[in-house]
Amino acid sequence: MRLFKILFSLLTAALLVSAATDNLTGVVAWDKYSLLINGERVFLFSGEFHYQRMPVPELWFDIFQKFKANGLNAVSIYFFWSYHSASKGVFDFTTSGKDVQRVLDMAKEAGLYVIARPGPYCNAETNAGGFALWTSDGSGGSYRTSNETYHQAWLPWVAEIGSILAKNQITNGGPVILHQIENELQETSHVATNTLVLYMEQIEAAFRDAGMIVPSTHNEKGMRSESWSTDYQNVGGAVNIYGLDSYPGGLSCKNINSGFNIVRTFYQWFQNYSFTQPEYIPEYEAGYFQPWGGYFYDQCLAEHDPAFADVYYKTVIGQRVTLLSLYMAFGGTNWGQSAAPVVYTSYDYSAPLRETREVLAKFKQTKLIALFTRVSKDLLKTAMESNGTGNAVDNTAIYTWVLRNPDTKAGFYLAEHATSSSRAITNFSITVNTTSGPVTIPNMQLNGRQSRFVVTDYTFGDETLLYSSAEVLTYGIFGVPVIVFYLKVGQVGEFAFKSGSAKKFKAYGVETGFVAKSNGNITKYTYTQGNGMTVVQFSNRPVVYLLDLDTAYSFYAPPTVSNPEVTPDKQIFVLGPYIVRNASTSNGVVRVSGDNANQTTIEIYVGDDRIKAIEWNGKPLTTKTTAYGSLVASIPGVASRKVELPPLTQWKMADSLPEIARNYDDSKWTVCNKTTTLGSVKPLTLPVLFSSDYEYYTGIKIYRGYFDSQSATGANITVQGGYASGWSAWLNGNLVGGSPGNASLSATWKILSFSNATMYAKGNVLTVLADYNGHDETSVGPTGAENPRGILGAVLYESGNSAPNFTQWKIQGNAGGSKNIDAVRGPMNEGGLYGERLGWHLPGFDTSQWKSGNPTDGLTKSGVTWYQTTFQLDIDDDLDVPIGIELGASTTVPARVQIFVNGYQYGKFLPHIGPQTKFPVPPGIINNRGSNTLAISLWAQTDAGAKLDTVSLISYGKYETDFGFSRDWSYLQPGWSRDRLQYA
Repeated sequence: MRLFKILFSLLTAALLVSAATDNLTGVVAWDKYSLLINGERVFLFSGEFHYQRMPVPELWFDIFQKFKANGLNAVSIYFFWSYHSASKGVFDFTTSGKDVQRVLDMAKEAGLYVIARPGPYCNAETNAGGFALWTSDGSGGSYRTSNETYHQAWLPWVAEIGSILAKNQITNGGPVILHQIENELQETSHVATNTLVLYMEQIEAAFRDAGMIVPSTHNEKGMRSESWSTDYQNVGGAVNIYGLDSYPGGLSCKNINSGFNIVRTFYQWFQNYSFTQPEYIPEYEAGYFQPWGGYFYDQCLAEHDPAFADVYYKTVIGQRVTLLSLYMAFGGTNWGQSAAPVVYTSYDYSAPLRETREVLAKFKQTKLIALFTRVSKDLLKTAMESNGTGNAVDNTAIYTWVLRNPDTKAGFYLAEHATSSSRAITNFSITVNTTSGPVTIPNMQLNGRQSRFVVTDYTFGDETLLYSSAEVLTYGIFGVPVIVFYLKVGQVGEFAFKSGSAKKFKAYGVETGFVAKSNGNITKYTYTQGNGMTVVQFSNRPVVYLLDLDTAYSFYAPPTVSNPEVTPDKQIFVLGPYIVRNASTSNGVVRVSGDNANQTTIEIYVGDDRIKAIEWNGKPLTTKTTAYGSLVASIPGVASRKVELPPLTQWKMADSLPEIARNYDDSKWTVCNKTTTLGSVKPLTLPVLFSSDYEYYTGIKIYRGYFDSQSATGANITVQGGYASGWSAWLNGNLVGGSPGNASLSATWKILSFSNATMYAKGNVLTVLADYNGHDETSVGPTGAENPRGILGAVLYESGNSAPNFTQWKIQGNAGGSKNIDAVRGPMNEGGLYGERLGWHLPGFDTSQWKSGNPTDGLTKSGVTWYQTTFQLDIDDDLDVPIGIELGASTTVPARVQIFVNGYQYGKFLPHIGPQTKFPVPPGIINNRGSNTLAISLWAQTDAGAKLDTVSLISYGKYETDFGFSRDWSYLQPGWSRDRLQYA
């Protein structure tokens, strides 16, 4: 054992001689081919996940397990400063959904590495791009520069989050292997004194001071500049590993035939700008966001096509990318005002793991590629041998990339349509170079949007494929090597072993016409893929699985170790279920946990004759052994399982806009008395009415402006709340105008007419209700997150001329402002509506004295009415039933609706702008077994009133599971208390 350890240490040291490090640790190193972890080459296949967009910690593990099951070995995580710091100098890293340590622990437990992306700026279509909202008043200095005020603003954040991440680095036994500096910051000037260079160096130093020693990275914003690479004009600020973000397909929802425009210049780009580093794409398109007024993700069918993964992900691997992270792998929900104005509530993103946590076919296709990269170690050190149209093939409609491992001579040929969007069925032959000489493989085919890897000199265990045109899904070592191929039904596969001599075999399952034919020293095996599965057992090894695409989608290779790096001898093969979470063996039994929807056969290859029985989710199954050594049994489906969702009835209602009354008591409100602002955007009129200047950052704001004049005829009001936001104004209780909102406008202005209002010589009150759709990201001019929210200017008119000024303005926002009085739901969950301030959305609030009323009856004039009801769910413990709330309303009547479930604002519905009408709500926010409180605020923006046509619970699917979605979620759902009364 001692000799083995010495030899292993020497081997590791030898590998690291040619690998680069950051001079702080050699545990994570790199060269021009790949990342190396503990001296072993790793293909990093990651998916982006934002815990803020899923505030139920228990479900982080559900999501991570699904990442792992579908082949990913890493998770990329943004850490949003805004989510953890409600006010200056205050941080929360431990309360429920903000428990960063728990996120990292769960990633480790699921067997995933972590790429940490803590900003301080993140973008991510999140509120203010992740900047703490308390900086939006201008106190944060000049964003994303070396400005000292800004430096001092973000420095405590980096110190706090950096120290947590440092403790969780792989060098300390944690999962963090890389950390990103800033986000998509373009190096516009390669000059050492440039403010951006100095800024990058400030952040790097701060993270090092916090204890971060794993390599640093950055992500270039597409091919728009050449930033922060040590290989290109490095004047300072460069990171260890350069990365390039890319979203080449966009998101087209209008035409399923659009998109699929792949990029073929990645390889050359990296050779130009980061040639000593592995090719890294920190954000590669797994989907794309949609704006207010756009499409809902379910309409974007081209993006959901599994062929998207097949074409897009293989092409970058064919260009030598060995670090790949998909954005988003799970998008989640922009609940509780957490979105930037460019997106609506759903952040589904057309991600492979749906917002409902359901696995799309696109993720199953991704799995085929990820499992291939997991075991194909020769792929991690290759040179580009050739590429081009007609390269190595006899048809110019085909484009190929040819990679070769310089040590083992293993070859990887990727064939794709020259026109990547092509839906043609294209036949061709390919000529490959092997260590036994060139071989021409006939009967190749691309069927529409498809790409195919052909391998040569491909080693699996103690066997080697001389070549294979059947795509390798994975292989395992189970005493005997077992290799898994897949093709589309009707396509021809051909392979040969390097040993050359013919092998006897038996085929089981679907008929494929599997035959052997010897030609000189080579025996080739050909077949036509059938509809299902065929297993070929060779008498002198190996075992070969031949799967059609649909069957391959139900194939899983759960590891038997927790290490993110899964070697071929540390896994079990399972076919059949919807998802496989874990598998293990002991005492003659293979135990598998997972989820399933349809009754099916489960087949497991363990390679251990002592294992005779299958246990599925803790239940023993009647098990048989196949002739080729696998175990099979039947697992039940859920078709007969009843799930009854109750109708939403017994609503209670109350007025949630008493503030429009002239005699409303606003004595406790904040007086708007500032005449200057720290922000660089100046107010149109004084006093300053920007909400952030009075520490009201998120949600709806209410203003009351006083003036003394019976002759005032109107007012010019400008309000800014982000894209699609709107506002309404009442004078002495009468609606005098406003804006319904516009998906293309962040600010709107109107000249209000007072002609229908009663005027008084003294004490007129103009009440302005201003909606809020988030603070801007820095890409939005003029000042990004500092762009003010609320009223920008207010001028009174008298017969078309300026009238006396307002005598006073007051503002009211979310209860407690920046005090974060509901730490569980966090600093962005609530706005300033009367019902929000008094906690009418919280479980336990007593509505017994309220009137009965239904949101389908609605309002007959302008205003805001609050509706509340409760409902019971009784979903079986062993079921996962993703649930949502569906709303419907006229698209011609301006209205604004918020949905609160057990206190969480989990949906914002703008029927006249759209597009979202269905709002998923996860377990933990909703109680699968027990009572739930549902509250709806309905804001009618005109005196035509507004009502809902539909308010109902919906289910997206049902799955048998052992995960445990029915739990006591009370810690996530703190209830109402009398303290709320002080905010009336």
